[in-house]
Amino acid sequence: MNDHLPITMRRGPPLLKDAVEPIAPGSHQHDMSDEQDIAEALSLMAQNGDPVSVYPASTGTVVLGRIKAVHPELPHFTFELNEGEFIPPGEATFVAWLRSSKMQFSLAYDNWTPVPDQPTLLPLDFPLHCQVLNRRSSTRLETPLGIYYMASFVLNGKPYELQLYDFSAGGVGMRAPPRDTVGLHVGRKLQRVRLELGPDAVLIADLEIRLSRTFRSFLLGEQVQIGCQFVNLSPAMQQDLDRILIEMNASRQR
Repeated sequence: MNDHLPITMRRGPPLLKDAVEPIAPGSHQHDMSDEQDIAEALSLMAQNGDPVSVYPASTGTVVLGRIKAVHPELPHFTFELNEGEFIPPGEATFVAWLRSSKMQFSLAYDNWTPVPDQPTLLPLDFPLHCQVLNRRSSTRLETPLGIYYMASFVLNGKPYELQLYDFSAGGVGMRAPPRDTVGLHVGRKLQRVRLELGPDAVLIADLEIRLSRTFRSFLLGEQVQIGCQFVNLSPAMQQDLDRILIEMNASRQR
């Protein structure tokens, strides 16, 4: 588990003022249980260097740290504790802000064993599910099986064509083999992307890459997952996107 993809931290250690309170009982949160969704969320927190608050069940104190890295293929991640911090044996609840949403999950270990000779780094398994409060303002829809929804664009004179695997009012998810994603880095702006969202639904939009993660698919082999956010959507384009989402959601429910 030492071959996690390294993430460079851009800020200092989290401070006590950065502590995030757990989701209050009775809140209208929902469960996130899909492994790819969990990997995407943890990867985004790692890339942003977001503070994570850990609440051990055996104490009333908060332990601070960050997601250091997420394994590119396996459901593992590395958590970096602040210097001098430790998590006592037993269950602990992890809480962080994910963009404008609060994400929370619990893990339990008899002994939170760090990486050898690196006492601040804890190798951990993905949680089976996470609680998310207001994670998305709109539903994410997976593209139908057997139908290839594509994203096509040109970047620095090079044409790209990637398969869409999901989309929502906020953005799209794309995937392709590593050879087809060279140059697609987090933060890159993609202009005039042609999104084929059905047999008769085409949308031209600008995107910003917010996530890039390598994983291994049993059927497709090594793939790169690219998560993008819509930018500069005009009111007319937003209406077109909302209409497409409504039509696809209705089709799935038939």
